[in-house]
Amino acid sequence: MTDRVATDLIVHRVLIVDDDRNEAESLQSLLRERRFAPELARDGGQAHSSFVMRLPDAVLLDLILPNGVTGFEVCERMKRENRNVPVVIVSAIDRDDARDLAVRVGADAYVTKPFDPDKLVAVMLEAAEKCWRRSHSDSDAPSSDKVRFPCPGCGKKLKVSVSHRGKTLNCPGCAYPALVPNA
Repeated sequence: MTDRVATDLIVHRVLIVDDDRNEAESLQSLLRERRFAPELARDGGQAHSSFVMRLPDAVLLDLILPNGVTGFEVCERMKRENRNVPVVIVSAIDRDDARDLAVRVGADAYVTKPFDPDKLVAVMLEAAEKCWRRSHSDSDAPSSDKVRFPCPGCGKKLKVSVSHRGKTLNCPGCAYPALVPNA
């Protein structure tokens, strides 16, 4: 079984958050045709309730929502709840600053409207695969770009960039000055 097939099996329930009824229903039909199980939320409140009550496998999220809550805020809140659920922004806003903010609040991908249906599904599956790999990676495995060592003051496990080798840093747990090992 290839990774793509494994990811396809993981993504089934998709939460669509869009207040435009026509756009939401069109997206819902597209996903049903491709054998996903889409659910609709019209605003941030419905999106949060759906997300918490029945965790989706992926979220397609518009940025412009009613009731004074933006898609950026919804995304940030969802990522605080569970960072392993892929969130794909689907918006008519095609600006670099919107894309940058989407990344900062945790969005895994960004697609502008109008979109190619095949591309949207591919982006959603790629985002799901990225999240799946991140959640299933061995976080304790050594990485060539990080130095791991215990704080001599409190014993907390620290992880810093290799650029800090040989430097003294204060432990975030106890503020003890810890020398970053050279090797």
